[in-house]
Amino acid sequence: MMAGVPALDIVHLTDPDDERLADYVSLTDVALRSRHEPEKGLYIAESSTVLGRALAAGHRPRSVLVSPRWLPDLTAMLETRDPAGEPVRVYVAEPPVLEAITGFHVHRGALAAMHRPPLPAVADVLAGARRVAVLEDVVDHTNVGAAFRSAAAIGVDAVLVTPRCADPLYRRSVRVSMGTVFQVPWTRVDPWPGGIELLRGAGFVTAALALSDDSVSLDALEADPPERLALVLGAEGDGLKPATIAAADLTVRIPMAGGVDSLNVAAAGAVAFWATRVRG
Repeated sequence: MMAGVPALDIVHLTDPDDERLADYVSLTDVALRSRHEPEKGLYIAESSTVLGRALAAGHRPRSVLVSPRWLPDLTAMLETRDPAGEPVRVYVAEPPVLEAITGFHVHRGALAAMHRPPLPAVADVLAGARRVAVLEDVVDHTNVGAAFRSAAAIGVDAVLVTPRCADPLYRRSVRVSMGTVFQVPWTRVDPWPGGIELLRGAGFVTAALALSDDSVSLDALEADPPERLALVLGAEGDGLKPATIAAADLTVRIPMAGGVDSLNVAAAGAVAFWATRVRG
């Protein structure tokens, strides 16, 4: 253990109804967790890979729930963190007990209840950014996570999410993103689409990805991209709101073949991020 790092408080459990495990109970209920996590200032990180990225981003664990197999790896990871506050409580339980607690098979045998960091101001997230993604009312957690993973991989500098967009720190979003939600600066933009004026004031050209009669091809935007660009992606099914399209500086469509009219929002984001990435 590193000098000065508080000891871990390791507790072995056999009872899935232990009241100390309240943070981990019934995680399959999306509606409950969507309400419950922000109120308590927590989010759930699943797997050692995701926990490692959360720790690297400076996030603080409240407790960890782990199977015996993964305890040595998790112990080593937690003992190298930047020390702060009380020792981290580590609950150890066999896989059947973990599943009884959470309601699902725990990926790589590890979950962590993490303290939710405060959201930064929009201006702070935009400072220095050249490529920004905006997720408007994307309510599917898997799509949110996939969009963040693409943003991180392709070099998008920041992500803004609208008030009705799913929580990027919901367990499934974090897992699908492989923890990249901790790498890409993000925050909520409110009001929306009023936030387009804020983007414009910061020097961004806003491009709404939508099927529209006056849309330009992504090829044209790729050929002559602006210095600072915000790509706005809409909800599954309905796409962007008419008010958003009207407020944006331009509307962009991805050229399609095979009789396909559109892509999944996360796939469309990946294509647009790549085409408009900053080169050199």
